[in-house]
Amino acid sequence: MSLYIETEGNINFPFDVREIAEMVVDAALEYIDCPYEAEISLLITHDEEIHEMNREHRGIDRATDVLSFPMLEFGIPGDFTGIDEEMSDVFDPETGELMLGDIVISADKVMAQAEEYGHSPKREYAFLIAHSMLHLCGYDHMEDGERKEMEQKQREILEKINILR
Repeated sequence: MSLYIETEGNINFPFDVREIAEMVVDAALEYIDCPYEAEISLLITHDEEIHEMNREHRGIDRATDVLSFPMLEFGIPGDFTGIDEEMSDVFDPETGELMLGDIVISADKVMAQAEEYGHSPKREYAFLIAHSMLHLCGYDHMEDGERKEMEQKQREILEKINILR
């Protein structure tokens, strides 16, 4: 697994961002049973930048906590059977890894939501990565059943690495 992390501006979390991100990404890939080595990019930014991205890509004129930009379309969430190693546009030609997509997290929202929900910034950061990893693998929460399924999967991924509320 390759995880590329970039930060914009001053990011001062009280934990190691790479260590937690790698734990969550690994746990999510194992949980989803991804049959390939994967490549994910993570950008940690601030409200101003994610606000602009949210407006540009989703037409929503406000900051958000996390954005997910999947590289693949799944017929069935988490079902990798339609993906073939001969599909050159979804595999990195240098590493052979499946390019799942990009995650963008607002550091400002991590801190604010951790306080609002009464848990640690580490837990909030891990939750947002688990949430986004599910999106990168085709899961969504537009309908109530999908939302409940995602909530359960997020909880189980975080329980697996012992990052609890």
